[in-house]
Amino acid sequence: MSKKIIKTDPLVELLEAADREMLIKLISELAEHRLDVRRECFDYLNKHLSLSTAQRSDSDGEIIMVLWNELYSDLQDFDECGGGDYDREDNLIEQLADLINKLENSTAEEKVRRALLEEVMPFIISSNAGFDDQLYELAYATCSSDDDWRCLAQMLEGINQDWPTKQARDIYQKLGDRVKYLELRHKKMKYGDDYHDLATFYWDEGNRKEALSVAEEGMKKGVGRMDGLRKFLSDRALEEGNREKYLALQFELATEYLSLETYNTFKNICSVEEWSAFEPKIVELLDKSRSTGYLKIRMHREEYEEALAILLKRNHSGYGGESGDELTTAKELEQRFPEQILTYYLSGIGNLNSNASRNEYANRAGVMVKVRHMLVDVIKDEARWTLFAGKVKADNLRRPAFQEEFGSVIAGWGDL
Repeated sequence: MSKKIIKTDPLVELLEAADREMLIKLISELAEHRLDVRRECFDYLNKHLSLSTAQRSDSDGEIIMVLWNELYSDLQDFDECGGGDYDREDNLIEQLADLINKLENSTAEEKVRRALLEEVMPFIISSNAGFDDQLYELAYATCSSDDDWRCLAQMLEGINQDWPTKQARDIYQKLGDRVKYLELRHKKMKYGDDYHDLATFYWDEGNRKEALSVAEEGMKKGVGRMDGLRKFLSDRALEEGNREKYLALQFELATEYLSLETYNTFKNICSVEEWSAFEPKIVELLDKSRSTGYLKIRMHREEYEEALAILLKRNHSGYGGESGDELTTAKELEQRFPEQILTYYLSGIGNLNSNASRNEYANRAGVMVKVRHMLVDVIKDEARWTLFAGKVKADNLRRPAFQEEFGSVIAGWGDL
């Protein structure tokens, strides 16, 4: 029996024949023009050699800059064009995540981090590449000392735009630089959240009087969402034992964006007597709106006719565009108002005697399933269903896609 010959990789044979200087020259020349090869060399040697602190720091710095240079041209293209294709976008997000992770776990020197930050900032300033979150995260990852954070804050402040200024302000606050935080904070006091931020700052440092003054001013001057301010002031009122003010603010909190959750939260903090005073005000809000957002509240209050009125006013979309609340409510009202809910479902069928796309036929078939359910299972008038569905089928006999979609989901369609 002959021995099996094991072939050696020709490249391995040549590498074994080469001396040390030749191998160093080969790898150096490859790494000089191939960033990916250069990075892999550093990664490999980092794992297999015992490096000094200085060598480890230099190596980390090299890997970081190689990772950055590998993605730089794609990022530049995205920035110049205002975006790019999805595959390149996903790949770039992954590359940025790898770089951020490496930075956060590296011992690279400050000069490397600062150099990288200098190259990242133009993309943050233009904000045109579509990677704002990742670029800010990358900028933060370059910071390993208070001096780094202050440098970044100064750069962001220099952009003189709302979002970068907010990030700079947050950094100054994190650094405990009260003067710079307040300087930037007072530059923009417009929204409720602005006043809430400043009031919370004063409160946290123990300046109760100034905190309450800012919060009260915000209630008068602030625009936009005010829930943070209301919550802040209601908590203070509760601490002071001012029940009337506390409930008034909690009512405003509950009704600014009224939902079943806020409704129940407010009701639960009220005594029976307090609720009897506020309930009519909430009912008045419900009466003024036909918003489907109030469906849950109406059903919770067992105000079924009012909930039905909201449904019938909106009609069934027929395309699955209803909120889950609408469909759930319709289902819950089927037994109580069968004919009205049947009407609601029928409103979503549209014109059944017209040409349409297969997708639209499928949507209509889905609604017809509900119609069948109402007539056969709820109203229990199968003859009425047979008469109605038979006419629909007959009117569309020359539409094979229609028949296929309806036949695939509606029980007994083929037997009609």
